[in-house]
Amino acid sequence: MSRSGLLFPGIFASFALSLGATVLLPFSQLGGLSPDFKSEDGLVSEIYPIPVQGLPQIGKQVYVAQGCQACHTQFIRGVEASDIERGWGERRTVARDYVSEKGSPLGSLRIGPDLSNVGSVKWRNEPLGDPSAPAKRDASWHLRHLYNPKERLQDSNMPSYRHLFETRKQVGAPSSDALSLSGEAAPEPGYEVVPTASAKALVAYLGSLDRSHPLKEAGAGSVASQKK
Repeated sequence: MSRSGLLFPGIFASFALSLGATVLLPFSQLGGLSPDFKSEDGLVSEIYPIPVQGLPQIGKQVYVAQGCQACHTQFIRGVEASDIERGWGERRTVARDYVSEKGSPLGSLRIGPDLSNVGSVKWRNEPLGDPSAPAKRDASWHLRHLYNPKERLQDSNMPSYRHLFETRKQVGAPSSDALSLSGEAAPEPGYEVVPTASAKALVAYLGSLDRSHPLKEAGAGSVASQKK
């Protein structure tokens, strides 16, 4: 057989090998993953991860539309990296963390902190943490941060998302949704700043991000394993 006769089989073999290495092999390893179940007395007491639904699901779409994944990641590396030391998570993230998601916005750059666990009470951002931030950043904190990032951290390079808010004339008592703003960020007297539906959904999504659930396969990268 001439060399030209081997060209097509060679191309086909290369394609098949690439397909197997990049698609079929990973699927065989990860495609059978299921959520982690914990049971007590024969009854399921906890399921992880819970699929993102309702308002957080809408907020995920806002997150992607606003390009948040361009500056933030959603994956924690193991103990050899500084992610855990920075307070972004207590363990590395693994494939099972995303088993209930369709199209997770993992990101690729860290111009800002990783947000895998920003909805967890244990999330912090050292050494650039905001000492005035609550133990768990609630909706009010997130809304003010989106509107005026420098109020929380003067050196922040995060842009303001004021287009997700509405400045309107106050009629009667202040709205329960009105942001508590001061200084240059405060609206003119007689006006108030309220979040749009998109801002509320985005904050609901951020509040749902918590991948701190203990998983056996992530043990090698956990805080607990570092202390042994």
